[in-house]
Amino acid sequence: MSYTIIQKDFYRESGKWLSTFQIWKKCLNPNLHFIYIFRKTQKYNKTPFLGLYWRIVLRHFQIKYGFQIYPETEIGEGFYLGHWGSLVINPKAKIGKNCNIAQGVTIGQQNRGKNVGYPVIGDEVWIGPNAVIVGKITIGNNVLVAPNAYVNFDVPENSIVAGNPANIFPNENATDGYINNKI
Repeated sequence: MSYTIIQKDFYRESGKWLSTFQIWKKCLNPNLHFIYIFRKTQKYNKTPFLGLYWRIVLRHFQIKYGFQIYPETEIGEGFYLGHWGSLVINPKAKIGKNCNIAQGVTIGQQNRGKNVGYPVIGDEVWIGPNAVIVGKITIGNNVLVAPNAYVNFDVPENSIVAGNPANIFPNENATDGYINNKI
C-alpha cells in the first residue's frame, strides 16, 4: 500500500497507519495540526488558488503556535515535532527523514565566516530543546544533538553532539530510544 507523506508523519506519533478521519482527530494536538497544514501547503504550493489559501492558513498557525517553518523547506517523511512553540528553521535548510525537533530550536543561516550558508541534516536525527544549528554544515545520519548545544561545524553520522561550544562523541546507538516508529 502507498501511504501519503502526512500519513508517514502521523505514523511517527502513534506507530499506526491512520485514515484521513483519524488524522483529522489527531489534529487537536498543535504539533500534529501544524505538520498537517505544513504538508498541505507544500503539496499545493505551486497551485494558484489552493497554494495561496494554504499559505495564508500556514501563516496563521505559524503565529499561533510559534513554528517558523516555511513550505520551501525540504523536510523528509516521518517529521516529528516534540513540543510546540518557538521553533525557527531557515527555508533553505534541508532535513532528512525520521527527524525529531524539540521546542526552542534554531536551524539557521550563517552570514559570514567559513560556513556561510545553511545546514543539511541527515536521517534519524534528534534535536533537543534550545539547540542551535547554523551555517553550511552537514549533520550525519543517526545523530543526537543534545539540548542547548551550539553546532556550527560538520557532525559525522553515529554521534552525539553536546555542549556550547559543542563536542562530538561517537556513538553507534546515538538515537536509540529517542526516535520511535521509524518509517
